[in-house]
Amino acid sequence: MGRLFWKMFLAFWLSLVLAAAGVGAGVWLYKQVDAEEPGEVGRGGGFVLGTFAAVIRHGGPAAAIAMIEDWEARGRRSRIFVIDGAGRELRGQPLPGSDLVEAQGLEVSRVATRGPDGAAFEVISVGPPRHPRGRDRERPSPWFPLVSGLLASLAFSGLMAWYLARPVRQLRGALGSLAEGRLDTRVGARMGGWRDEISDLGQDFDHMAHRLEALVESQRRLLHDVSHELRSPLARLQAAIGLARQNPARGSELMERVERESARLDRLVGELLTLARLDAGTSESPREALDLFDLAAGVADDAAFEAEVGGRALVFKGDGDAPLLADGARLQRAFENVVRNAVKFSPFGGVVEVVAKVAGDRFELTVADRGPGVPEGELEAIFEPFFRSDHAAAEGFGLGLAIARRAVAAHGGDVTARNREGGGLVVTIRLPM
Repeated sequence: MGRLFWKMFLAFWLSLVLAAAGVGAGVWLYKQVDAEEPGEVGRGGGFVLGTFAAVIRHGGPAAAIAMIEDWEARGRRSRIFVIDGAGRELRGQPLPGSDLVEAQGLEVSRVATRGPDGAAFEVISVGPPRHPRGRDRERPSPWFPLVSGLLASLAFSGLMAWYLARPVRQLRGALGSLAEGRLDTRVGARMGGWRDEISDLGQDFDHMAHRLEALVESQRRLLHDVSHELRSPLARLQAAIGLARQNPARGSELMERVERESARLDRLVGELLTLARLDAGTSESPREALDLFDLAAGVADDAAFEAEVGGRALVFKGDGDAPLLADGARLQRAFENVVRNAVKFSPFGGVVEVVAKVAGDRFELTVADRGPGVPEGELEAIFEPFFRSDHAAAEGFGLGLAIARRAVAAHGGDVTARNREGGGLVVTIRLPM
């Protein structure tokens, strides 16, 4: 058992012991005050006899008589007699004779007092003895309830400490496994059927481990993809340099090849830096007030010119106000990536439809093309870095949509994709205004 178990065990146990001691002391005092018989305090009087004596001293004989009648009405085992200075019992009741007292084994207790006027009185109680003969052996030992209570408190404290320490110990072991690199570690199944804050902590740990595993896997895949993307242009650069050395006459032609590959590498590195900054949450420029309709219209106008050169058309619809405090350069990059991606995959003579509107408190930009579309199982994968569907091969690094989604997410929005009826892809950008 760990230190947490023993700390909680001692805390529970001491709390139970102190609570039991307090309750026991309170019960004992209550019994002493409320249930004590006059004959049970031994000769020389006690609490009850002292009470009757105080009543006579402050209230006189009449008050004592009323109290005695009330005492007998409550069915007490002992009888109370009050004798005045002349030897008379106040109520005229005869005192039990010595023969009766001895025959029944009664116990007699006395206490002397005085009335308000100074007259002498004696209070006498006659009742069964405190320890009748033969009862001492039948009386249970006081250690039995004490030991039973201690054992019960020990068992309860141990159970509670184990209940709380066990899941914490499991979480500690899971954290150790996670620190050692076993990212598939989970603790939710080991929490059993408990539903409390500790089990919720286990579920949060599993969620964290799942996210961490996904992020690490994503980083590994990204590193692999970057290596793959860099290898091809570098290999072509090396080949061009080698050919230039072998055949200097082709130097001009090969230099153009080197320039193209260098430009390709520059674009790749630039997009990777943009993706890294978006993942890190850093901003290159301060946010500014802009209108999303104006931003979308400007991007659509530039894309329409490029589409016309390639034998395609782009139609933009949208008018209104959608103010937002945003990083304009990043949002423009996101809009451009989505719109140009649609133009790139549209067939010759195809039309790309771009619609901007306000839905509730959100701005929506919908870009629909008539390209080959994407298999249903890849609709989310197209937003991952370096993903390029086999059904729609085209030039590029597969970073455009990944950058767009991260840029929009940095502004509290989201980007989704779905296949269009009749063929094509619909990408929707939603941003809070």
